[in-house]
Amino acid sequence: MATKIRLARAGAKKRPFYQVVVADERSRRDGRFIENMGTYDPTKNPAVFKLNEEKILAWLSKGAQPTDTVRQLLKKAGILDKATA
Repeated sequence: MATKIRLARAGAKKRPFYQVVVADERSRRDGRFIENMGTYDPTKNPAVFKLNEEKILAWLSKGAQPTDTVRQLLKKAGILDKATA
């Protein structure tokens, strides 16, 4: 089973709020997920994101692939550097 670390959209219309989740790559964007890793709120200035570093590093070591957007968030948080080291 190939897993992805990706964003699942929540919130109201025109007010997006995202959960960072680990999900099977075949499941829908907002569908079933395996584990919740944190949140991302792009409506704030600057954008606010909270990530559980331990869980993310564990899933990256298991082979989960982050999407492009999540990869950028992980770089900003400095988590991706720890995973590759």
